This record gives sequence, structure tokens and C-alpha cells, in this order.
Amino acid sequence: MKIPSWRRAVIKVGSALIAPDGNGCSSKYLLAIARFIIEARERGQEVVLVSSGSVAAGRHHFNIDQKPIPVIVKKAMAAVGQNHVMESWSRLFDFPCAQVLMTHDDLRERERYVSVRNTINTLLEHGILPIANENDALGTDDLKVGDNDNLAAMVATVVDADAYFICSDINGVYDKDPNKHKDATLIPVIEEIDESIYALAGGSASAVGTGGMRTKIEAAEKATTHGIDTYIVNGRKGSTFETLLRNENPGTLLKAKENPLSNKKHWLRHTLVAQGELLINSAAVENLRVEGGCLLSSDIVDIQGNFDRGDAVLVRSAESTDTIAKGICRYSAHELMHIKGQTDSEIAEQYGYSPISEVIHRDDLMLMEKHS
Repeated sequence: MKIPSWRRAVIKVGSALIAPDGNGCSSKYLLAIARFIIEARERGQEVVLVSSGSVAAGRHHFNIDQKPIPVIVKKAMAAVGQNHVMESWSRLFDFPCAQVLMTHDDLRERERYVSVRNTINTLLEHGILPIANENDALGTDDLKVGDNDNLAAMVATVVDADAYFICSDINGVYDKDPNKHKDATLIPVIEEIDESIYALAGGSASAVGTGGMRTKIEAAEKATTHGIDTYIVNGRKGSTFETLLRNENPGTLLKAKENPLSNKKHWLRHTLVAQGELLINSAAVENLRVEGGCLLSSDIVDIQGNFDRGDAVLVRSAESTDTIAKGICRYSAHELMHIKGQTDSEIAEQYGYSPISEVIHRDDLMLMEKHS
């Protein structure tokens, strides 16, 4: 099966490929990936590499048997390991590489999001290979399961890639767990990601990686809704990349949606983290779903969480608690507690001022599918 052509791709390489035996970086699996990147660039295609492995690469420097490994030690492992990761990649190329470390916060804040986009685009314009990773050494949150699968998907949307390759230690998505069922069949193409696809996702069989199949499906959903064809392939097989260079599919292709979200809508839905919730009445639910209107103070029944102006919030039905939408709120939780359920005229009469009509403007509102 021929795969769609692409001009710019993000390639995500997992820890199990970077440091497969837990004793630092190895070029065992990286050589084939590097050859693929070199050949793609020679064809005029652009590549952004997102490389996991900083913790696994630095682990052998620390004599520690404690399990689980304390987060602060993981951060230290990442600090020393990141150098090894960059050295391993750099020696495989005869063109310059650039390290781009980021956290999810860099992508959640719109100004920093645009800054990341501009930096990576400038590197690509000058023929430099961007190698991105989460800044695990300085991140304030615990290292999350599958974080770089999703980080790479976010990077793919930031740089407007049209292909996203998740290189792991598995062949792709199967119709049942291949570790338990000998008759499991690889699914070559997934047209749409729904609950049935998530139901196929199992845990991680890797001893050094953190991402299971579910995180890969989540990452694929982020990318495909932005119009990016996503591939889950086995990075341990050199034949994988020979097949890709023949424009054929060696794993599972999760097809891009034909009507992708705008860049802002995608950022709003998949990158911003909700800081609270607004519970709204049934009439407002109908208005949002059918008319795609704005959310008004009179629509709000209750507020949950403590958020500030400009924070993202989830919008839920007060009756069913279904998630209806996600949006950027123009009021703080404290302010909304005083004006919820009231019209503009009622607020003006009670408080002596005319408020902003929309609590969430339609341009800052993203409707959510029911399975989300």
C-alpha cells in the first residue's frame, strides 16, 4: 500500500530505541533511522526529530536500586543523559543538529507556542535538524507516562507537519494483544480514532520506555485532528525505513481528518490544560451544540475549581455532566460566582456596571466529541 506523500515530518524515537539495554545510548537501532532522515532530506523533505531517552541514557551513571526511582533522581539522570542523546544523534549526521528542549508549558502559553514554532521553522530554513525533547531535568511535574508521544504530536502541529512517525518497539496497532494472542493481526490503516481503537490499546511491554499503546493513540488523535497522517512503526527493524523510503506502509497508518481543526482550535483543545469547570443549563448546551454560539453568564449554573481570567475551562452539562466544550474564560472563578445565572441587565442593576457579554467567546470555544 502506497502512503501519502509528505513534505515535512516529525519523527518520534522512544527510549527503548535510544538506550535498549539500560546501559546508556546505543546506535544499534539509530543507524537505520538516521539513514532514513538523511535520505528524506536529500529528497527535499524536512524532518524534525523528537527523541526520548534522556533518563534511560543517564541511568547507568547512578548507583540506585530504589524502586520506583525518586523523581529528583530521574531529573538528575535526564540532565546527564541529554548530553549523551545529542552526542549519539550528532555523530550519525554530517549536517548540524540543534537541541530544542521544552515543556508542555512552552506550548500551552500562546506567545511561547509561537516562539517555539518560529525557532524550529528558522532551523529548518537553514538546513539544521531540530532535535526536540521535553526538559525533564527542570520540569516541575512528575515525568508522565508517554509524555514524549504527546509532546511530539504537539510539535507536529506547531510546525504544520503533514506526517508524524512514532518509532517504537512494536509493529503497530493490532486487533488484539499480540503478546497474548498468536493470531493477532496488524491493522494497516485506521480511518478514524474512536472508542473501539482505544479499546485495543494495551500497556507498554518495554522495560525502559514509559509510553504504552494508549498514549500513542492519544498522540495520533492530536495529530490526525490537525490533518497530519500518523504512523506507528517498529523502529527496531531496519526494513521499516526501507519500506517507508519506497513510500509503502510498514506499520499502522492513522489517517488525517479531511477537515482538520484550525491551529488555534487544535491548540485550545489538545494543548491547554483546563483549570476549572463551568456547569451550564440545558438550553445553553443546545445552543452551543447546534448554533455554535458564545457562552453567557446567564447560561452558568455552577462553577468548579479556582481559575483566573484567561485560563482554559471545561464546559459541562449541569444535568448529565457530559463535557460539551473547552474554552478560554474571560472571568475568574471568583467573579463568576457573583454573576452566574444572571443576564447583563440584572448584573448592571445589581452591581452598577455593564459586564462583557460573553463569558467565553465562540472564537475561544472548542466543542468536544462525546467520547472525549
